[in-house]
Amino acid sequence: GTFRLDKMAAIAQRATFAGANVRARSAVRGPVSRTRVVVQASADRKLWAPNVVAPSYLNGSMAGDYGWDPLGLGADPVALRWYRQSELVHARWAMLGVAGVLVQEIVKPDVYFYEAGLPQNLPEPFKNVNMGGLLAWEFILMHFVEVLRWSDYKNFGSVNEDPIFKGNKVSNPEMGYPGFDPLSFSKGNFKELQTKEIKNGRLAMIAYMAFIIQAQATGKGPIAALGAHLANPFGDNISKNIGTCTVPSSIDVQGVTIPLTCLWPGH
Repeated sequence: GTFRLDKMAAIAQRATFAGANVRARSAVRGPVSRTRVVVQASADRKLWAPNVVAPSYLNGSMAGDYGWDPLGLGADPVALRWYRQSELVHARWAMLGVAGVLVQEIVKPDVYFYEAGLPQNLPEPFKNVNMGGLLAWEFILMHFVEVLRWSDYKNFGSVNEDPIFKGNKVSNPEMGYPGFDPLSFSKGNFKELQTKEIKNGRLAMIAYMAFIIQAQATGKGPIAALGAHLANPFGDNISKNIGTCTVPSSIDVQGVTIPLTCLWPGH
């Protein structure tokens, strides 16, 4: 009986030692494994240049975050949230603007997009519309929308409900994405779609600025300027346009003199 008890005690002791050994190995192995995962995730992340280190506040959680902030503007988390909303709005307007310029030049090539907003160049029934009244309405409507956007920024989700028809709400999964999705694109990989949008928006902002500077230097729309360059690559290019500006110093719009300037060095 004593022999059997001693044998059972020895077996229990070996099992306890084995269990402790397994736990010890697991405890050692655990942090190493997590470290490998973190290092691998950092290595797989796309940044704006090879071998650069992203700031700690740009951790890849935002769509289109490639660690680019040379001036440290996003170090303040409150400011970073607002910068993202500002970038989204400007990106969307730029995409609409670039598409509008190109479509207008294709459909109405005789109308120069830089002058398309003048009262005499507007399509019917807006031709020669009172620009003062138009700007006033535009200010009121845009102010209303911007106040709603600011309210959503300050108190996320507070403007999801229709202010007039109560009970009508839209989904607002993330700030800056107010639930407008008639084709249900967001049902798939939402983060991937967000990244595509912001990348196209950034490209559109650069393109629209290029359209403006090119128009000021050449007096042509983007398609016409591209055609002229392809027809004469060495005689019609950016180096030949330095020092030229087609923008007048001022323009008269319905009795109001508006001073103008040229972003391209040419005055």
